[in-house]
Amino acid sequence: MGPLQHLRVLDLTRVLAGPWCTQTLADLGADVIKIERPGQGDDTRQWGPPFAPDAQGQPTTEAAYFLAVNRNKRSVTLDIATPEGQQIVRELVAQCDVLVENFKVGDMRRYGLDYESLRAEHPGLVYCSITGFGQTGPYAPRAGYDFIVQGMGGFMSVTGEGEQVPGSSPQKAGVAIADLFTGAQATIAILAALTHRDRTGEGQHLDICLLDTQVAMMANMATNYLATGQSPVRWGNAHPNIVPYQTFQVADGWVIVACGNDSQFRKLTEVAGAPELASDERFSTNPQRVRHRQVLIPLLDDLMRHKTRAQWIAALEAAGVPCGPINQMADVFQDPQVLARDMLVRLPHPTAGQVSVPGSALKLSGTPVAYRSAPPLLGQHTQEVLQSLTSLSADDLQDLQARRVI
Repeated sequence: MGPLQHLRVLDLTRVLAGPWCTQTLADLGADVIKIERPGQGDDTRQWGPPFAPDAQGQPTTEAAYFLAVNRNKRSVTLDIATPEGQQIVRELVAQCDVLVENFKVGDMRRYGLDYESLRAEHPGLVYCSITGFGQTGPYAPRAGYDFIVQGMGGFMSVTGEGEQVPGSSPQKAGVAIADLFTGAQATIAILAALTHRDRTGEGQHLDICLLDTQVAMMANMATNYLATGQSPVRWGNAHPNIVPYQTFQVADGWVIVACGNDSQFRKLTEVAGAPELASDERFSTNPQRVRHRQVLIPLLDDLMRHKTRAQWIAALEAAGVPCGPINQMADVFQDPQVLARDMLVRLPHPTAGQVSVPGSALKLSGTPVAYRSAPPLLGQHTQEVLQSLTSLSADDLQDLQARRVI
């Protein structure tokens, strides 16, 4: 019994930020009804290859991208650009606690489905809008893209090879962090607004955007600048204030070593067979190691190359030196800790037979997340949802389908 199983969410989002939010709510038990365009659906249904394989190993039409953020939802195809589609949305809203949308600013007003249009009849509705730049401000009309926001929000200025490395340049993250963090922020805001509604009966409009999220998540980097007036720079995999705290290439790959104090550094030098480095006055304390990193790091580089990744990690862990591998995804999903934490989930699927997805990071002792269903086929639940939650008859549904409203 999920903690949110008493809630119903109308999901008018697509791609990543919005679906990440609504999947989290669904994992926690909410009934999430995903509205998709007839015949096409969420854009990410076509974002492949890769596509999930069937039992014979042949690709299906289910894009892996879509599978990542749409489990535990019911799919309803509905053209909200039509008057009939808009009326169906209004009927569904009457049966829902939350509406989440990520249309451009002003689009929902054109359809008569904006917060102000719905709140009169549904004062308790929690209405969450997710956009690139928010509902206000000079950039509000712009479309929001994760890559662009990573740059605008300062993240790329501190990400990438160190600025002292010839040819280095700012880099985006390997995953769409602005989108994903925004989805998480939207989830938090929705839960807070629901708590307020339960106490007062009042819903509200939540204005969540990628740029706000990206600026906020710069955290200590932002406050470092605000305190000093000096913009932080790129350090690559090194740390500006701790040495050694970075990656090292070893005989068969890469290892992360993170010496947070002088004792850990001494242990590192002992494992590496060079204890004299810890007594060298240039390296004996962290401030000295930071000042002389250009001398120390090449020495450590040479030492690290003589053992394999497994040898280094075993020896360093035994000595109490914080370390870890840089895993490829194949390594991640074979890692015993990842498997023990149920971070690999396999779900029955109507066309693929079974699909594998990453598990939820939310671990609740009394009301754990549940994996009730695989990401839905396009329109898989249209008849089921509309027959049970609206006034439409079977004949009405047949007529709407013939006219491609559903």
